[in-house]
Amino acid sequence: MKKNCIILLCLFAATGISQTTKDSVIVKDSIVKKKLPKEKGPRRAAILSAVIPGAGQIYNRKYWKAPIVWAAMGGVGYFFLKNQEQYTYYRSNLKKLVAGDSSVIDLTGYNTDQLQTQKLFYRKRRDLLGFGLIAVYAIQIIDANVDAHLKTFDVSDDLSLHLHAKPVFVGNALGAGLSLRLTFK
Repeated sequence: MKKNCIILLCLFAATGISQTTKDSVIVKDSIVKKKLPKEKGPRRAAILSAVIPGAGQIYNRKYWKAPIVWAAMGGVGYFFLKNQEQYTYYRSNLKKLVAGDSSVIDLTGYNTDQLQTQKLFYRKRRDLLGFGLIAVYAIQIIDANVDAHLKTFDVSDDLSLHLHAKPVFVGNALGAGLSLRLTFK
C-alpha cells in the first residue's frame, strides 16, 4: 500500500513538472479594456463637502455655488449665535430675579413671566436655526454628490422621444397599440 502511494505521488509530480516548460507561450486576452476618462467621483465630492462646506461644489467645478453655501452657512450660523446670546442673557436675568439677588440691576424692565417668555422665545428660535444649520450642511453635501453623479448626463437637444398610436392586428382582430420611439440625432 505504501509502495503504491509513493508511485502515484511520483506520477502526479512528473506530470505536473512536464506541464511547465521554458518555451510556454502566454496568450493575452483578446478583449482589452478601454481606459475611460477619469470622472469626478460623487463619493469624493460628498466627502470634501462634509469636511469643508463648499469644497464639493468647487471640486465639481461649480464655483458659483460655493459662495452661496458659505453665505447660507454664515447667515444661519450668525443668527444662531445671536439667538443663543439673547437666550443666555434672558436666562441669566431670570435666574438672578428668581434668586432674589438684590445686587443685580435689572436692565430689561421685565417681570418674571415676561423674562420666561423671552427666554423660551429665543431658545425656540435658536433651536430652529440649529436645525436650519444642519439642513444647509446636509443639502450642500447632497448637492455636491448629485452634481457629480449627473456630470455625464446628456441634456442636449439631440435627444427626442415620440409617442405614436397605431393599429395592431392580432389574428383577425384589430386592436390599438402604442409605439414609443427614442431618437438620437
